[in-house]
Amino acid sequence: MWSNKVIQQKIDYVHNNPVEEGLVYKPEDYVYSSAIDYAGEKGLIDDVVVFRMFYI
Repeated sequence: MWSNKVIQQKIDYVHNNPVEEGLVYKPEDYVYSSAIDYAGEKGLIDDVVVFRMFYI
């Protein structure tokens, strides 16, 4: 991953797959997704951070 923009694109893509497949209405509603962690709530696994943004 070479930029924050690309990192965010990948996070959005993974989190939005269940929505686009019609499984849920919001990414954080999919129980097996880390989207709920990114939304500030508690998911199934503790301390999930798939990607971190780089600050230069």
